[in-house]
Amino acid sequence: MTALQDAGDVRPETRPTSPAPASTGPAARTPRDVRPTARPPAPPRPAPGTVTSAAAPVVATPTDLDEQTLVVRAQEGDVRAFEALARRHQVALYRLAVRVLGNRSDAEDALQDALLDAWRRIGSFRGDAAFSTWLYRIVTNRCLGLLRRSRPTTPVADLSEAGDVVGATRAASPERQAELDAGMTALAAALAELPHDQRVCFVLRELEGLDYTEIAEIVGTGETTVRGRIHRARKTLAEVMRPWR
Repeated sequence: MTALQDAGDVRPETRPTSPAPASTGPAARTPRDVRPTARPPAPPRPAPGTVTSAAAPVVATPTDLDEQTLVVRAQEGDVRAFEALARRHQVALYRLAVRVLGNRSDAEDALQDALLDAWRRIGSFRGDAAFSTWLYRIVTNRCLGLLRRSRPTTPVADLSEAGDVVGATRAASPERQAELDAGMTALAAALAELPHDQRVCFVLRELEGLDYTEIAEIVGTGETTVRGRIHRARKTLAEVMRPWR
């Protein structure tokens, strides 16, 4: 039978046929759509180098996700999500540990233990404070634990080296550089002589730039107490650092 070209092609002399039942479904066709031998056109070919979504679906990696999503995934047991969180904060956390403890070796140990502790306790994080504040608290407690258990040691010039982690600038003049190095060594020694609670609060405020409210959250005390500790630390350090002013 010749394919129908149009509904108007039906002539009076043709043999009458029974009308087809009406269809209201999505597959219903008008006579104009009938093409018994036609094949559906092939989809256009993508340009060279184009990656289609069907061939390679886009999957977000942990480094692409926001912090809140990473925290949720880590709480569900996703190790890669926690590793991404640790990488985002490890520079600041390591710098804090070096400045509180006074040497790199102890700082590395404290940071490693703190991150392991954070992984074990990630389920207890409720979001009452920033995740960074929660991590700072864990690292600070580890550092204080080391300070209480360890015998006093003479600090080396790690305080200035901690600045190198975040790109501390170097003076052009060798004489000026020697003066800066001596000042940083003196500051490290003076920090080592401060009471532990004063040292932590001073480092968090003056070297890490945190506000009083966040410091109080980290050390677990009131804001007034934090201000008092920092004031006493400043007074002590001002006398020690007077020759370098």
